[in-house]
Amino acid sequence: MVLACVLAGCKSTPPPTPLNLLNAQQMRGHGVYQAHCVICHNDRKDAPLNGPSMVGVFKRQYLPSGAAATDERVSATILHGRNMMPAQGNMLDQQDLDDLLAYLHTL
Repeated sequence: MVLACVLAGCKSTPPPTPLNLLNAQQMRGHGVYQAHCVICHNDRKDAPLNGPSMVGVFKRQYLPSGAAATDERVSATILHGRNMMPAQGNMLDQQDLDDLLAYLHTL
């Protein structure tokens, strides 16, 4: 089965880290996600809501927009918005952003 997936070019990503295995910063980031992101983005299943799912966001080379999947690009999108996503810069401080990025890396 794995060989068939490799030969077929499957692009599945590993599942998110279970919540009970997150460290303190990642758990704070989960809280930030629940407060600001979950209304539009799934974090535990790979299906879009109003925006794309965040599952595997840093496990892929590119974001859904085509931009490189880096902390800098994700931060810029969060802070300044993009297309239909509203800017969150006035709602998050630097610690919230750092915690959120730590959480997104677990997805």
